[in-house]
Amino acid sequence: MKTMKKIELHLHLEGAAPPGFIRGLAAEKRQDLGGLFDDRGAYAYRSFAEFLRVYEAATGVLSGPADYARLLSAVLSECGEQGAIYVELFISPDFCGGGDLSAWRDHVAAMEEVARAYALSGVESRAVATCIRHYGPDRARRSAICAAETAGTWVSGLGLAGAEDSGHPSDFAWAFDCAREAGLGLTVHAGEWRGPESIRGALDLGATRIGHGIRTIEDATLVRDLADRGVTLEVCPGSNVALGVVADWKSHPIARLADAGVRVTVSTDDPPFFHTTLSREYEMLAETFGWAETEFRQMNLWAAEAAFCDPETRDRLKKELT
Repeated sequence: MKTMKKIELHLHLEGAAPPGFIRGLAAEKRQDLGGLFDDRGAYAYRSFAEFLRVYEAATGVLSGPADYARLLSAVLSECGEQGAIYVELFISPDFCGGGDLSAWRDHVAAMEEVARAYALSGVESRAVATCIRHYGPDRARRSAICAAETAGTWVSGLGLAGAEDSGHPSDFAWAFDCAREAGLGLTVHAGEWRGPESIRGALDLGATRIGHGIRTIEDATLVRDLADRGVTLEVCPGSNVALGVVADWKSHPIARLADAGVRVTVSTDDPPFFHTTLSREYEMLAETFGWAETEFRQMNLWAAEAAFCDPETRDRLKKELT
């Protein structure tokens, strides 16, 4: 599966940080990360709340544009090894400069340099500036302004992530209006921990993509609506299984959603946290649902069509996939 060309639309930059990278960076800075890793050196958590705590603690080791440039290089290198030709990364201005526009610009400039180098080697990327839901609407406004002020070739979208049970999507309407006016693509994490109503709230914000969105399956009317509107789901099966959103791979609704005409794509979310890779996701889909080249090609073409990139890049990706 590694040699198959793939597109990934849902990858959190910090969440993709290899544990060894974070431990090494902490050692350089003489920071104590006790309690973040298990005996095997993997990230350790037992619930979604603990996952968020460990995630943010690991992220806390990163400070400044140079650290983020190094991290992006490590992540894009791994993406290339997994066969990815295009990746969209969730990157939060809250983590990259505390929501300060000047600091965010510096982080983006450092990461863009890395992104350009990897694009030359065949791994194209874009950044989706991400509001952290449980940080509240005011900080989301600052993130949206950062996104709007750096909108362009690399920063191409705005997302909403974090604890899904915090507030309502409508609380973030200003941030999404700001991003829309700047020409950014819009995506919202929804339908993971909350039901179909959270997905409807995301659509009300103008999102053309839904992060996760698997609880769409609970509402036949919503399934038909997403299919008719061509809304794309950024599905992360391994993440859903690891966090207990679904009981196991056989219980996952991705195949039923695809059969109903919903545009599904596959991503890894926070791969080292969930002990997965992009290739493993494909292998498990093939093993569980009998998916083969035809299904994977269609899924990746949907991903290309939903990508927050320029038309020229989209056309090139579609040619590579076919």
